[in-house]
Amino acid sequence: MLTPFKNNGDIDYEILTQLTEIYLKAGSAGLFANCLSSEMFELEDEEKLQAIKHIIKVTDGAVPVVATGTFGGPISQQADFVKRVSDTGADAVIIITSLLANENEPDEVLNDRVFELLNKTGNIPLGFYECPVPYKRLLSPQQLVDFVATGRIIYHKDTCLDIELIKQKLKAGEANPDFGLYDAYMGHAVKSLQAGSAGLSCIQGNFFPELIVWLCDNYADESMTEEVNRVQQFLIDNMDVMHNVYPIVAKYWLTKRGLKISTITRRSVGVFSPSTRKQIEKLYINYDNLQNNIGIKNYL
Repeated sequence: MLTPFKNNGDIDYEILTQLTEIYLKAGSAGLFANCLSSEMFELEDEEKLQAIKHIIKVTDGAVPVVATGTFGGPISQQADFVKRVSDTGADAVIIITSLLANENEPDEVLNDRVFELLNKTGNIPLGFYECPVPYKRLLSPQQLVDFVATGRIIYHKDTCLDIELIKQKLKAGEANPDFGLYDAYMGHAVKSLQAGSAGLSCIQGNFFPELIVWLCDNYADESMTEEVNRVQQFLIDNMDVMHNVYPIVAKYWLTKRGLKISTITRRSVGVFSPSTRKQIEKLYINYDNLQNNIGIKNYL
């Protein structure tokens, strides 16, 4: 999820309500609040908690809401904030893998800290996010299997970009039927879903969530193979422009779709240049054509 801001930099809760409703109207099966797209590292702790509470209130139980709860420091400190996030009503609290161990520390250190965090957080359902900030720390298939076997891990947002690794990581679900792997990489979205991923958790969902929903609903329909392949290629062809000065581009995109959201971000992501604006304008036209061709309803 994105976080909308007012011109003075405060969270715009009126637009956050509308944005949450947009995700729901588009058919999203769940929401990841307080993530990198939400500019979580630029939010104060109380802002994080207030935004999560607001989203949960608007969602009103329609879909699960997960939210990040680890932001560095001693494990006891991270565990305390996990509990605070859980108290908002979040269905699971997400652990950032790169905040449990430094880049030069071995997997054994990370493993020990994960189990320590599990021990300090009662029965709170948890998940992992291989967030690229402050650095990307991937879990190995065996690590994921071991963590899921505890019965506490129900969510994993994967950013390995490797379909063969994805297939190996999916074996973790054998230990806990409540566990789901959600792939962030749209370059192999269809193959990932075919392999058994529970869904897609991607920045493209902040441009056109209804398209991601459509793909999750239709990837296995043999009568829709041509359309599915067309959507997959569209996601591949337009990946770069959606990552450029993100999330500014996503917020600008939403203004084109009628949401009165500011393009202001707290996170420094670069300049939204005229050339980037033109690329988004072209993307908008191309998506409109795709939407009409495959019959996706315009919910805005």
